Amino acid sequence: MGHPWAPASAEGAPTRLPLVLTALWAAVVGLELTYVLVLGPGPPPLGPLARALQLVLAAFQLLNLLGNVGLFLRSDPSIRGVMLAGRGLGQGWAYCYQCQSQVPPRSGHCSACRICVLRRDHHCRLLGRCVGFRNYRPFLCLLLHGAGVLLHVSVLLGPALSALLRAHSLLHTAALLLLPWLMLLTGRVSLAQFTLAFVMDTCVAGALLCGAGLLFHGMLLLRGQTTWEWARGQHSYDLGPCHNLQAALGPRWALVWLWPFLASPLPGDGITFHTTADVGLAAS
Repeated sequence: MGHPWAPASAEGAPTRLPLVLTALWAAVVGLELTYVLVLGPGPPPLGPLARALQLVLAAFQLLNLLGNVGLFLRSDPSIRGVMLAGRGLGQGWAYCYQCQSQVPPRSGHCSACRICVLRRDHHCRLLGRCVGFRNYRPFLCLLLHGAGVLLHVSVLLGPALSALLRAHSLLHTAALLLLPWLMLLTGRVSLAQFTLAFVMDTCVAGALLCGAGLLFHGMLLLRGQTTWEWARGQHSYDLGPCHNLQAALGPRWALVWLWPFLASPLPGDGITFHTTADVGLAAS
């Protein structure tokens, strides 16, 4: 007989090391940006109105980024605390021997979090937590605003990097951008020059990664799929683009991208889901 819910022990707690490493990298980016803007070449030359709009944009992006990070980490996507006893009679239910509990369809056990997750999509290595039913919305918004913040930082660091690259040959420039660690270890660049190139490289790479992730998950969102279902070609929960958006983002799906604290309650409970067959029977 399985437990009615997974035990809320330390075994189910996700490791905090990935989150700490991500926070350290974000701190390095912030310190480098502050150094360049205050002691370096400064921001790109702009008029008063453009400067004010840039500050508003930066504040908007930062608030959205931090707000969605907080919501993502505070929303527990697992089955911990969810009453499941006596409900595992429908099609698609399974028994998890690690959690010793019945688990509903679309759930999956995460070896990193060591617990089953409702509507599990994947485990986010950068934040050390699974993406599931309760935190899928802030995860998507994180991809959007993460890409925006990293691109904004790259633009602000652009004049300093451009001045550094103009002072050296083309070969030196290419090596600094592609192999900054090697250039530092061989003494070809100073620590300040290495930090600028490294931060710029990671910001551009991070923006591209967030953009690619947003496009991929946007496709899954419109199809009503998780990553696991996409990999196996399953389309059982595709209710049409509009219904799929509402199921994952709530009734205000078009506005949640703009503010993380906008109320848009999810229509389901993460345990039962409407399927394509249900929609077909209702229509007939």
